[in-house]
Amino acid sequence: MTGAAAILSALNAAVLTVDRAGRVTSFNPAAESLLNTGAPQALGRPLSRILPADHPLFGMIETVREQDVNLTEYEVSIETPRVKLPVVVAQLSPVSDDPGVVAVMLVPMTLAREIDRHLAHRGAARSVGGMAALLAHEIKNPLAGIRGAAQLIEANVDAGDRELAALIRDEADRVAALVNRMEAFAGPEGLDRKPVNIHEVLNRVRRVSEAGFASGIAFVEEYDPSLPPVPGDHDRLVQVFLNLVKNAAEACPGEGGEILLRTVFRHGERLAVSGSGRRVHLPLEVSVQDNGRGIPEELHRTLFDPFVTGRQGGQGLGLALVAKIVDEHAGAVAFESEPRRTVFRVLLPVDIEEGGVR
Repeated sequence: MTGAAAILSALNAAVLTVDRAGRVTSFNPAAESLLNTGAPQALGRPLSRILPADHPLFGMIETVREQDVNLTEYEVSIETPRVKLPVVVAQLSPVSDDPGVVAVMLVPMTLAREIDRHLAHRGAARSVGGMAALLAHEIKNPLAGIRGAAQLIEANVDAGDRELAALIRDEADRVAALVNRMEAFAGPEGLDRKPVNIHEVLNRVRRVSEAGFASGIAFVEEYDPSLPPVPGDHDRLVQVFLNLVKNAAEACPGEGGEILLRTVFRHGERLAVSGSGRRVHLPLEVSVQDNGRGIPEELHRTLFDPFVTGRQGGQGLGLALVAKIVDEHAGAVAFESEPRRTVFRVLLPVDIEEGGVR
């Protein structure tokens, strides 16, 4: 394998080259996977055998070839009988030492798009945090007075009125419970960051889950043992993954339910923060995957917003709280979902250096 071929083979991005006649002249393994076509079936054949002849990518290839320019197009759809990719980034460049040949790189945007959505809309959880603090201050004290008055009335009235007084007391307790749940969003003023072993966090979450709501579900662990510590709050991170595992457990089928916990370190991976011009380094990825029914498409855009839920009787606060705590840890959270495979990924920084988090 030549040096160039070895480099193409090692890339995670799908890369192919097309000659002046429209034939595919190289097709790396990532392209095979992304386009669901083997290299032997692609090489030497027209690209129109893989993509529809009217696909906009062909017009982009002609522009690059004729104008000898680089071209990047976001949110390109690739849909064929074999492949359905609603959104990819297409980056095209002329091959300088081979006139007429165009290199095409295709990068799925699913994960990047969800992360960017989280970064762009994480203010929603912060707003709920401010509202929670206001509720705690303005409602809990008078609510306690209402409950106390109801108890006094209950003790000094006949049976008929006693039932009404008990109703007032019970409703006061219900509202207080709601305020307590909302108060979780207020959280601490600032995190006391300490090195946290994320596998200790996950082990605790698994033990708690198996002893309760996930007692009949199989857990699978795929951990990278060499992970460095996360700078953060141990208990708040437990809360994040306990919420994610609880959601996964509730989505799992009654029989054969499985939750996969995975950690991986992604060297050199940086994410652009929408509208800021800066890039953040979030190399530690922790994922929670279930084999449940999947998340309805209509909930995807607002899933991390408060009070959004796809579960009957749910409060819609669990994932909003996850987003808030991950934000406090300078991280990002994203998901992808289809029937029998839903994955939530939490991306976190690592290491503690003088002057901040790396």
